[in-house]
Amino acid sequence: QVQLVESGGGLVQSGGSLRLSCAASENIGVISVMAWFRQPPGKRREVVASMSNDDRTFYEDSVKGRFTISRDNANNTVYLQMNSLKPEDTAVYYCAAIQGGIAWGQGTRVTVSS
Repeated sequence: QVQLVESGGGLVQSGGSLRLSCAASENIGVISVMAWFRQPPGKRREVVASMSNDDRTFYEDSVKGRFTISRDNANNTVYLQMNSLKPEDTAVYYCAAIQGGIAWGQGTRVTVSS
């Protein structure tokens, strides 16, 4: 199963930006969908953005226009560029590889202060 390692989380002020990275142990070009999920404190994990291997994208409504998912197949890395961050974006962010089942990274924490 593919191994995923996220990085790039941290503390940022409201209105700031962060870029999350997800390094995969295998060729992500053959993985059907790469996605970012998040789990806010005390809430369920939810999908934030996804990208299929034919570059179709999906964004959760609250992040449309602010977040951008991208993939670098040559380096087996997926990114989530997050702009105009809000306190409600505070969560642990997880990278996922969806190919039959789902492989998860360990998560990276994002905290947005008001």
